[in-house]
Amino acid sequence: MNPAASGKSGTKVRDFTASIVVFLVAMPLCMGIAIASGVPPEKGLITGIIGGIVVGALAGSPLQVSGPAAGLAVIVFELVRDQGLSALGPILVLAGAIQVVAGVLRLGGWFRAISPAVVHGMLAGIGVLIVVGQYHVLFDAKPLSNGLENLAAMPGRLLGLSMNDIQATEIALLLGLLTIGIMLAWEKLRPASLKLLPAALLGVGTSTLVAWSMGLDVTRVDVPENIVAAIALPDAGFFGRWVDPAILTAAIAIAFIASAETLLSAAAVDRMHDGVRTNYNKELRAQGVGNLLCGLAGALPMTGVIVRSSANVQAGAQTRLSAILHGVWILGFVALLPWLLREIPMAALGAVLVVTGARLVNFSHAKHLFRDYGLLPVAIWAVTLILVVAEDLLTGVLVGIALSLLELVPNLRRLRLKVDRQQDEGMQTVALSGAATFVALPKLSDALESVPGGAPVRLDLTQCSAVDHTCSELLKEWLQRRRAGGGLVELSGATGKMAAFA
Repeated sequence: MNPAASGKSGTKVRDFTASIVVFLVAMPLCMGIAIASGVPPEKGLITGIIGGIVVGALAGSPLQVSGPAAGLAVIVFELVRDQGLSALGPILVLAGAIQVVAGVLRLGGWFRAISPAVVHGMLAGIGVLIVVGQYHVLFDAKPLSNGLENLAAMPGRLLGLSMNDIQATEIALLLGLLTIGIMLAWEKLRPASLKLLPAALLGVGTSTLVAWSMGLDVTRVDVPENIVAAIALPDAGFFGRWVDPAILTAAIAIAFIASAETLLSAAAVDRMHDGVRTNYNKELRAQGVGNLLCGLAGALPMTGVIVRSSANVQAGAQTRLSAILHGVWILGFVALLPWLLREIPMAALGAVLVVTGARLVNFSHAKHLFRDYGLLPVAIWAVTLILVVAEDLLTGVLVGIALSLLELVPNLRRLRLKVDRQQDEGMQTVALSGAATFVALPKLSDALESVPGGAPVRLDLTQCSAVDHTCSELLKEWLQRRRAGGGLVELSGATGKMAAFA
């Protein structure tokens, strides 16, 4: 057999098997995120289908999977609460158009310049809001209107239980706890031969089987017989809503947050494999097309999502075919087996989101920031988190970005960074002079990624007066990836924390 043909055949087989794993991970998350967003579960399934089939085909990140994201659930919940479900379509069409234009203008690299402290603080705040909101779903109740109200009502839910007179509330909680218990236990104890079986699928599947076999009276997922019926095409007043300042603001917020989450997720996925690197501007354009289509279909917004993407890499995916096929499997499942989805207890999906939200609250990242970069990044992380929970997502992010400008103060007189690339006797030299701060990150990232793969590299920081934590993280990730791929990388002139990577 032709070795090239054999290689292509093997790649397709790995993509096929990986697509099934991603599909099994995506199904409960698509529905759970929709419910957490305050919309019917089929809206999340439509986004998953578009994210797989359309964005998967256009993506600039070959192994990233796109779909509804927990990171946008909070802002969508607030938009639907304040503006109504009908406003979501116009908002997403405009947000998608903004992303496409940003990709055409090659602005993708600038989203990576957002301070990691802001991004992780935002995700931690979202995690808290998801946990305190979905906590109420465990009791077969609906979340309240904002995070602080949900938090204040948590003790009352627990104190209102009665183990002597078990009703639907108590049964739903037991099913939710069963789902959480199975998910956590499976991730700790699963045998290596079954490592690709998703914990969320096993937890939801078990709770669904228990509820069905015992005929339990709990609230279940409600999806239509025909997925096409869930598509809400634009009406006569669709585009007229763009004159509303609140709609414009929401569209800009979703475009900004979705782009940042997508491109940071893509960077994380690149660290998981040694294949083709992400084209950030192409990925941004693909996400824009996806969100534009989601808006026209009346579905949820999408981003690149790290949980499904990491499952894709771990399952052995090689190309974009895996992401495309996972969208096909979602479409086939909801078209042929909607009755099975209607057996899933809502509390089980709430449990999946509780676990997902809790994992977004990553205190180890705050410890890392304090240990390596001092108090200011930790303060930015904490303020962003608190404001996301106490106020709203956009306020938290904007204040976090404003605070991150304080990192520029020590370098105001020497903000300019010069990146010089030379080749001498087979060695590529990248020399930095000036201050490597987040405002120079796009230039620095482009220069590093343009170095040919496998070529010996010398990174010279002798004339680099300062490296802030955003650029430091970029440099460390680049060094680790080059060395993990077997490339020779010399680091000269490094001081402070960067010296540890010499």
